[in-house]
Order: sequence, then C-alpha cells, then structure tokens
Amino acid sequence: MKKLILLLFGLQLTSCQYFEKQVPDEDALLQERLKEIDWNKVSSYPSFPECDAITDKNLRKECFFSTLTRLVQEKLGADTVALLAPQIDTINLKVTILADASMKFEPQFPVDTTINTTQIDSILKVKLVDFPQVEPAQKEGVPVTSQFILPVILDVQGD
Repeated sequence: MKKLILLLFGLQLTSCQYFEKQVPDEDALLQERLKEIDWNKVSSYPSFPECDAITDKNLRKECFFSTLTRLVQEKLGADTVALLAPQIDTINLKVTILADASMKFEPQFPVDTTINTTQIDSILKVKLVDFPQVEPAQKEGVPVTSQFILPVILDVQGD
C-alpha cells in the first residue's frame, strides 16, 4: 500500500508540468495576426442591396460594379458633359466609398486636356447624388474605405 501511495504521489508531482502551459503573450499574438492579414485586399467588397443575396465573392463584386456603372450612366445620360467635351467618350471616375457608407466621385482627366474640367466637375457633382444605400467594403468584419477607378462611357446620342 505504501508503494501505491508513493507511486501516486510521484505521478502527481510529475504530472503537474503537463497542466502548466505557458500562456502566449497578448502583444505577440496580436503582432502575429497583423502579419497574417493582407492589408491590400478587403474581406468583402462594397455592395448595393440588390447584390446582397449573392454569396459568391466575385459575382457580388461584379454585381456591385455593373450596378454602379449603370446608375452613373443613367444619371449622366446624354447630358451636357458629353456636349461640353465631345472629344471625350469616356471619363474615369475615382470612386471613394467611405467606411460610413457615403460616396465621393472625382473625375480623372488626361493631363494634356483642353476642356474646362472645373465646369465638368461641377456638373458631375450635381448629377451624381442620391444613390441607393451602399454597404462599405469590409476588412476582417470592420467597415473600411475603398477606392477604385470606374470608366464611364459618355453617350452623346443617348442611345
């Protein structure tokens, strides 16, 4: 019986090391996780309500861009932008979707352009308002600001 008690006592002393594990440092875990995150890509792209039902990431992205392009072209239509600058058939818009779901549009003109960019810019600011609610892009579940260039084809004839 003494041998059994000594054996159990010896096992108890040596088994404590198996339960005593080193807890990782919180800062070290955070730094390791931050290194794993690709900061150049978002977890989910911005989305309009009509695209929310799509679960595939790439199809949802395509839905967002096609919807945004359609909405911008509808708002501009055969408008004065195409009439003021008939030599330009496409305007590149820098679209910024902020984390608070607001949108900003900035036209990108060629450097050597001879058109009145301030007049076109002011027309775009007046026309490109009242978009449907947009869900901002997300990174690790947190809304983030995203920015991209959207080419908009100007239609002079309105077809």
